[in-house]
Amino acid sequence: MKAKKAKRNRPAKQNARSMRDRPKMPPISEEMKQWSAMLKTEVSGWPRISTKPMFGMMGLYRGKKIFGGLPVTRGFDTPNSVIFRFDPMPQDLLQRVLKDSRITPGKRWFSFEVASTSDLRDALWWLNQAYERAR
Repeated sequence: MKAKKAKRNRPAKQNARSMRDRPKMPPISEEMKQWSAMLKTEVSGWPRISTKPMFGMMGLYRGKKIFGGLPVTRGFDTPNSVIFRFDPMPQDLLQRVLKDSRITPGKRWFSFEVASTSDLRDALWWLNQAYERAR
């Protein structure tokens, strides 16, 4: 009969890197699921679009470049947010971002809060701006 190997207790790593604070990814409402599906239907008709699952969201790609994300089961900052990416953010659009209270700015990723169906038009406009610059 073989003897069992004893488990080694490894010493704790010194100076282990702590994980960055991750953004909260709250579950989305049924209403946001419908709004997200409507946005996805609209965006799917654009040339060279593909989608890939991404952390409870649907990543939107133009060719190989990601430019946005739509919630499927999880939101980015809030339960009703869609995200778009600019790298770098053009100065003229940055001025618009700063004036729009529905947008939470970040370094590359920006979150747009959808509160009603009337916000979908603006969310689509921002996704289109990110799409146009993802070349």
